[in-house]
Amino acid sequence: MKKKYLWVGLLALCISTGAAPWNSFAADTGVRVSLPDFNVQLNGNQVDNPYRQYPLVVYKDITYVPMTWYDSRLLGLKTDWTTKDGLGIAKDKVASSYEAYQTNRKNPMSMKATIPDFDITINNKKINNATEPYPLLSYNDIIYFPLTWKFAHDEFGWQYDWNLSNGLSIRSDNTQVAAVPLPDYAGDNDVALYKGYYYFVKTTGTTNEIYRAPVQDTLKTQLVYSYEVSTSKGFNKQLDFFIKDDGLWFSYHNGGAIMGSDVYCKVKEDGTAEQVHRGYFDIKSTSYGNLIVNLSVPPSGNNLILVPDGEDAANGKSIGNPNFIYGWHIADGYAGNRSTTVIGDNAYIMASSYPVDLNKGQLNQIYRLNLKTNEIDTIVNAAVSHFKIIHNKLYYVKDEDHFLYSSNLDGTGEQKVSHNPAGNWYDEMDGNLFYISQDVNGSNRLYKAEPSQTDTLLVEESLESVERMNDQLICKISAGGDYGLKVLDKTGKLQLSVTDPVSWLFAYDNHILFVSAKDQSVKQIY
Repeated sequence: MKKKYLWVGLLALCISTGAAPWNSFAADTGVRVSLPDFNVQLNGNQVDNPYRQYPLVVYKDITYVPMTWYDSRLLGLKTDWTTKDGLGIAKDKVASSYEAYQTNRKNPMSMKATIPDFDITINNKKINNATEPYPLLSYNDIIYFPLTWKFAHDEFGWQYDWNLSNGLSIRSDNTQVAAVPLPDYAGDNDVALYKGYYYFVKTTGTTNEIYRAPVQDTLKTQLVYSYEVSTSKGFNKQLDFFIKDDGLWFSYHNGGAIMGSDVYCKVKEDGTAEQVHRGYFDIKSTSYGNLIVNLSVPPSGNNLILVPDGEDAANGKSIGNPNFIYGWHIADGYAGNRSTTVIGDNAYIMASSYPVDLNKGQLNQIYRLNLKTNEIDTIVNAAVSHFKIIHNKLYYVKDEDHFLYSSNLDGTGEQKVSHNPAGNWYDEMDGNLFYISQDVNGSNRLYKAEPSQTDTLLVEESLESVERMNDQLICKISAGGDYGLKVLDKTGKLQLSVTDPVSWLFAYDNHILFVSAKDQSVKQIY
């Protein structure tokens, strides 16, 4: 065992999914490598070398680890390859769950590798692979990278331990993605992490059962709520967790599309849940009770009611102008829009004159309703698609041009704030305005608004959704990309790229929980 190496090798990196692009540049210099005869863990994940497609190997008494796409990002490394500049490997803000690369074919104990002769840079510093005592190797179309002390410790900041009983353990200091020890069925539905508990759903026959389990002991489950999901109109087991007024809620649909209804339940402090509302509603809490926009189909006017706390919607009283229809966007059919916002005694809400006449009357305008006096004023008299109030400013997208605008809460001081048409998501953090714009191909792109220049594209990939968590943006990437999730800071700077594809995402209180679209396992970002 050589000083400072402790039988430690390096991790190899896959630049492409097919044949490696550097093959035509590799020198015909063959060397013999062998499988390690000791255990190896990468960030706590046990590596099964005998049956791994890309096993760790040993060369000149040094362990070499395969740096596939996932292995490199598991260990916090990002790579780039060009025919001009060769291979670049650098520490970066990337993460990945462990990929086993399991096969049914047992690897031989001895294999032939080659020493590539193209240009290589490590953290932007060029190395001479031909003169390195432990050069990078190529095996099975994968580059293997030697983790000598100067690379593993000095360049990448990794920690490693070796002993005869446990073998070699390598740990990197980048963000980690790890499976949550929940039952396999937990990933079949939405999941949540709230105040020290995981929440998940088990479907048994025609019954959905919601459970919670402490983060520190996931085997200790508690039944939160259960309901029947089977109806004469079909079987819909989907449930959605969400945060409202800093509390955990969930909703589900019961019955058919027309005669059925949405059910809203709140999780109490004791871990049980109670049904709060049932119907097609947009519900906002106020000091006078719950403000409810009735979005039942078919839509009708005079659909705004105020309900005392603890009372059913049937016991509410109609408020606002009875000749208005509230909460709907009137165009291409009645597409429900839930922009309603309450600040103090005032409710800001989208409304149109009713009965609706697309050629006459007021359509999709923003109004301010005083909940105490029932006085209603027009704030924005142009038709809007939706709106949002952020830091006492009004943001809205106009129907006429689909650009994003802002104004004071009374509608004064209007200005266009985007250089591209805006979609249905936008937010502002510390003076920085972000929004989604759909391109000509129908892909959703995230931009940062720039007052004096073209808006900045922040994420190259198409997005399925963006969520704000404190001062971060959590971007769920559309299927088919290299990454499944990206995290940006309040200035729009990329903080983390995660390789795992995501089907469901829950982000709250600095915790990111998701269900893998690959195998439906529940994972958490640490």
